[in-house]
Amino acid sequence: MKPFPCGRTLAALSCLAPLAVPAQTTSIPRLESVIVTPGRQIQPADAALGDVTVIGRDELARAGQDSLAQILARHPAIGMYDSGGPQTSTGVFLRGANANQTLVLLDGLRINGSTAGAVNWNALDPALIERVEIVRGAASSLYGSDAIGGVINIITRKSSAERPLSAFGAIGMGSHGTFKSSAGASGARDGWDYALSASMADSDGFSATNPLAQFGAYHPDKDGYTQHTLSGALGYTWKPGHHVGLTAYNGYINGDYDNGEFAHPSYAITRQQAYSLTSTDAVTDDWESVLRLGFTKELGDDRGGFSSTYGSLQRSYSWQNNLKLGRDHRLSLVLERLEERALGSTVYTDERRDTNAAGLIYRGDMGAHHLQASVRNDNISGYGNQATGGLTYEYDIDARWRVSLAGNTGFKAPTFNDLYAPVSWGANPDLRPEKSRNVEAGLRYASEQTELGVTVYQNKIRNLIISDSNYVLQNLQSATIRGVTLTGARQWGDTTLRASADFMNPRNDSSGNQLNRRARQVYRFGAEHRIRQWTLGAEYLFTGKRYDDTANTIRLGGYGLLNLAAGYDFSHGVSARLQWNNVLDKDYANAYGYNMPGSNVFLNLAWRM
Repeated sequence: MKPFPCGRTLAALSCLAPLAVPAQTTSIPRLESVIVTPGRQIQPADAALGDVTVIGRDELARAGQDSLAQILARHPAIGMYDSGGPQTSTGVFLRGANANQTLVLLDGLRINGSTAGAVNWNALDPALIERVEIVRGAASSLYGSDAIGGVINIITRKSSAERPLSAFGAIGMGSHGTFKSSAGASGARDGWDYALSASMADSDGFSATNPLAQFGAYHPDKDGYTQHTLSGALGYTWKPGHHVGLTAYNGYINGDYDNGEFAHPSYAITRQQAYSLTSTDAVTDDWESVLRLGFTKELGDDRGGFSSTYGSLQRSYSWQNNLKLGRDHRLSLVLERLEERALGSTVYTDERRDTNAAGLIYRGDMGAHHLQASVRNDNISGYGNQATGGLTYEYDIDARWRVSLAGNTGFKAPTFNDLYAPVSWGANPDLRPEKSRNVEAGLRYASEQTELGVTVYQNKIRNLIISDSNYVLQNLQSATIRGVTLTGARQWGDTTLRASADFMNPRNDSSGNQLNRRARQVYRFGAEHRIRQWTLGAEYLFTGKRYDDTANTIRLGGYGLLNLAAGYDFSHGVSARLQWNNVLDKDYANAYGYNMPGSNVFLNLAWRM
């Protein structure tokens, strides 16, 4: 399928009008009205403490052909890589931490795999996501293992407030034979709330590798994918203050990859499932009980040269009690149990692990002073206790200026592959968890037209797991990540400008080398302008040089990407958007020997009611 046989020509004609990243309003985007992740309970977004970002529905709806990882990488202190397309192995770096050192939640349920520790980013479709909440900095005292770099909570489309049926739909096509569509409906009436969304995508893709690919992986064919996703929610408020809700997510992708000349075609099928049942009850005016049962399952089926299956399932049980201690003080008691089980064709010496955890979270607002303190203990079978803590303080200098200080700890338990895989894999059952200590300070300014921010941080990570000279995994090294993030946005009437700069020094303490695939400088610039029904503008991303090995001998050059787009509102509920990524057709790589898309365009038509 070739919907845009002359994509470059169409993109050039579209430049007859100024192009830009489209926006739904002309004001500086604010955080959503409420947020959950930073304190594990609903609170006003502008009151959340720490380095927090919310990616809202409008931005996700404008994603076009971009993956969720690409959308995340447009925001400060976040990087990403894939292995030749959105259907391939993908990782996200939060503040320079390893890709498996950031906890990822789907509707509050952890989806980091238990066997490899990876996240199936390619099975998460932005079209079915309501918002993404990002908390930077170690957060194990809130959520347990894996939260060394921070937490990314992906929240799917739902309905809560009493409102009539509403629906949405979108259809789009673009370069590389890409076709995407999505549709859904939601509403609430007579105590019931419901939502159902579905999407599909298909792409011919581009060649995942080039001749530089190591281990003979190169093959010149196109590597495409087919994706299907279904998400739903059903809830009932059976009494004021008492709600029971069910959520479900099922993502599937069949994606090609390159595995050399003699293993062709090679493709992998990936599934990501997440289901939860939650009861939220106001026991008294000052006591809210939240009881949740969760189930997640990730499973991969490699149909290439490896011919294997792999994955894990996790059952979670949590009981959180939120207590109001007067008007300005709140306390949450969290009790959790996590049961992890290994799946797939690999034979592990142990295929199960259980974790019991208890935590306390305190939040106090005393005039201009704001404080959040948390402490948690995770008892992991085979490891014993892992205790973590966090403390964040913010002070309102005046109505526009706020200063903050924070210190917190994190840890990451070794995966099943690290501990219990076959001896030939280098597994070591005596590995200890990786641990971190994070400190940071921030200064923010916000008015109706201007936002400015600076955050300075240091994350010291110990017991890093690497292979020794005999290719056996050991806790041999440590790393220190220091960084500064600058952000700013300014609105002039119908025009908004945004910019951010990340300066980071991600170093291995033993060798002094730069951590692989992480840049020391990243700059982001964006402009938006609205003219009647048109939304116009541009964005530019510059990423500095990186290395794709621990010895810093394989260099990935720096690059700059220019993206343009234009949106047009035919009516209140019908719109079109044309996106042109990598306008200058920059040849660049985020993983050595693997290709990134060249200049590409995508046209999307959307409606809502």
